[in-house]
Amino acid sequence: MTTVIDTRSLTKHYGHVHALDGLDLTVEQGQVHGFLGPNGAGKSTTIRILLGLARRTGGTASVFGEDPWNRAVDLHRRIAYVPGDVSVWPTLSGGEAVDLLARLRGAHTKDAAYQHEKTRLMDAFQFDPRKKGRAYSKGNRQKVALIAAFAVPADLYILDEPTSGLDPLMAVIFQREVARAHANGATVLLSSHIMSEVEQLCDRVSIIRAGRIVESGTLAELRHLTRSDVSFTASGISLDQVAAIPDVHDPTVQGDRLRLAVDSDRTATVLPALASLGISDLRVAPPSLEELFLRHYGDDLAALEAAEEGPAGDAKPQTRRGRRAKEQA
Repeated sequence: MTTVIDTRSLTKHYGHVHALDGLDLTVEQGQVHGFLGPNGAGKSTTIRILLGLARRTGGTASVFGEDPWNRAVDLHRRIAYVPGDVSVWPTLSGGEAVDLLARLRGAHTKDAAYQHEKTRLMDAFQFDPRKKGRAYSKGNRQKVALIAAFAVPADLYILDEPTSGLDPLMAVIFQREVARAHANGATVLLSSHIMSEVEQLCDRVSIIRAGRIVESGTLAELRHLTRSDVSFTASGISLDQVAAIPDVHDPTVQGDRLRLAVDSDRTATVLPALASLGISDLRVAPPSLEELFLRHYGDDLAALEAAEEGPAGDAKPQTRRGRRAKEQA
């Protein structure tokens, strides 16, 4: 496969702050590649370097085989970029802003094909192009950038929290447009905090922590790193019987059901052993991308919750996410 984005030992320092500390990221042609990490992990810094908006301190970075710092103008003819916080010109209408952004990418905005695609996208995103930019909400400003990005075909879409400010219905429309671009052969780098969005769209996922990639692969390849949740009716079955089965973790009784965790790559060996106990109403929930993410950031979340405990030791009620983080930390 042709490599579209390739970084090797990429570093970016701002004084004593190491925003990137040896980042290795590869995105192949035709992929929708999820780029995950919390604020401050280095996602936006990476994207700025890929767009030629920031100069790397060390290592290498290439887009379509070119250095983005030296070839930014040429590369931007092939790239559509949507940031997570869009600003628009206050005195231009939404339609004028879309056309201006499209012309910056080389579009002939009088062409019938462009006008047809722009109208289709405005209808899909329920966008009123007549209002001035100063009147738009955050969600509508995002729509300006999204419509301009999808109205002009690109070889590479770099999307940095693109659905920020969109309601759930518009987020579904966004997912549909990403799928459409992907079907037409485009490559997509999608930075997002919305796990369901990444699971729905992405072929591969890279997780960044402290300026480095800590996991990268297809969702199927990464799921073995987490555990499936297994539960069944527990009538007549003891915890000791279940705990004695190899590869079973943390069996507990919750009401009339017994729940346990199983390493995802060992599920096929555990289920026959459970079946021999005469279980009923078996349910198996595969691990989610959120659980994989928390595997790497659970200790940070647990530390944050510990800091939020009262001075007298009265802890705040623990959230489900916090409990899961502590279990997987």
